[in-house]
Amino acid sequence: MFLFGIEHEVAFLNKEGKFADFYHTKFADFNQIIERLPTYPSDYPQLRIGDAGIKIKRWYIEGFERFADSDKVIDCHAKGIEIRTTIHSDIQGAITELSESFDLLREVAANFGFSPVLVSFNPYNLVFEPQPPLTDYEIKQLEAYPDEQTANIHMVTYGPDLNISVADLSTEGVIDIGKKLTYYSPYIVPFSYSSPFYNGGLWDGLSVRTFIRTGKRPAALVFLEKQEQLINSIPSLTKIARIPSEVGRIEFKACDSCDDFLIYAALLTLLKGLVLDKTLLGRATVPDAALHQLSAKEAFDNEDIFQNATKVLQAAEVALGDDPDVHYLRPLKVLLAKRKTRSHELIEMFHHVSSIEEVIKQTYHAGIG
Repeated sequence: MFLFGIEHEVAFLNKEGKFADFYHTKFADFNQIIERLPTYPSDYPQLRIGDAGIKIKRWYIEGFERFADSDKVIDCHAKGIEIRTTIHSDIQGAITELSESFDLLREVAANFGFSPVLVSFNPYNLVFEPQPPLTDYEIKQLEAYPDEQTANIHMVTYGPDLNISVADLSTEGVIDIGKKLTYYSPYIVPFSYSSPFYNGGLWDGLSVRTFIRTGKRPAALVFLEKQEQLINSIPSLTKIARIPSEVGRIEFKACDSCDDFLIYAALLTLLKGLVLDKTLLGRATVPDAALHQLSAKEAFDNEDIFQNATKVLQAAEVALGDDPDVHYLRPLKVLLAKRKTRSHELIEMFHHVSSIEEVIKQTYHAGIG
């Protein structure tokens, strides 16, 4: 039996029509939105609240938590709002919940002058520099956890965690799937590309997020029960589960954000097919940064990326067989046939209007989920 969940980061324009990142937005600006959104007591204990108490609801502020000289959070630099779904036994359930949560978020945010926009890499600010500078305590905390040292990347990127788990899979089996998804990641991620903007203009490629992020940050992350089961790698492939419902979860983290949630349905189906597949033998503990950068630049225009993406999609489809979810793969077949990504559409729009804000204002309108 499979279980599915989605975490989706949402970026916003503010009431002035400016991109609402950490330089233009305070924690309180987003928190007023969160406060107006409902709590569902039945969500717990499957959703993690966390030590800082920021993750109370299905929606929470995504950002960089600040500390003084103890583990008590004193502030949070905000980059956007994350939506997370509860755990579902079917893909449609996860997509439906994500769509409903997104619609509610958009409705409440509008009351405060914020509108959601499709962004996978901050189109204006390339780096995040905490102000005030980090304290000695914060520096020590970051040094203790290698993955946390890439917070500067995390704060300028937006993307989903596509979560999948399989009942009765051994620890070795879960890790093997994590290695498999890490290996084939450069051929999976082009289906999601949506970050062609960089430093106020067009980037020379299709996913600046992938180009900068993957390799320094994981493509897949596997949650395990015990410390001795972890594999030592940078970036991490394995992590200790923080609540029981996380044990055995595989998070695919390498995709760009999508404003058509049916692409998430397709990608979850692709992951499901890859779990079932026994023919693809590639495995990697850490992502191939150079291959991800090639993929980010050229996507399906590169023959190697195109051929391997085709191979991965076909293998997943064959493995699914007569599984009713197989029809969700259709949008990926269309993208592959056209050799186009969402980034191609955004670039074309930019050529017409010459304004990043005007382009991203037109996202999230084609019908969600």
